[in-house]
Amino acid sequence: QVHLVESGGGLVQPGGSLRLSCRASGPFFDLYAMGWYRQAPGKERELVASITSAGDPKYADFAQGRFSISRDNREKTVMLQMNTLKPEDTAVYYCKRGTTYYSVDRGGYWGQGTQVTVSP
Repeated sequence: QVHLVESGGGLVQPGGSLRLSCRASGPFFDLYAMGWYRQAPGKERELVASITSAGDPKYADFAQGRFSISRDNREKTVMLQMNTLKPEDTAVYYCKRGTTYYSVDRGGYWGQGTQVTVSP
């Protein structure tokens, strides 16, 4: 059984930073790609960043240069460092484990989400 638990969300002012963490349970964490998605009110869920089992990251255009995804296979954790946050980054952020070593696009497992609010 795979469980994903996110933490680190909260309220931050524009220009601030947050670091999200997602701890996974279950075997073979190091074999799968991991990702962070977000969903703002009234909008579809969108991919923020993903990282392959080998540690190669990929970012959405809006995240490039501001966000950084990393993973610690020993701790079964994936992190998302978010800098220079903007009000439009406000959303529920979800962690996802993919079903292949290189992609989180199809299937997989979701965490319960953590709220990020960027507001003065």
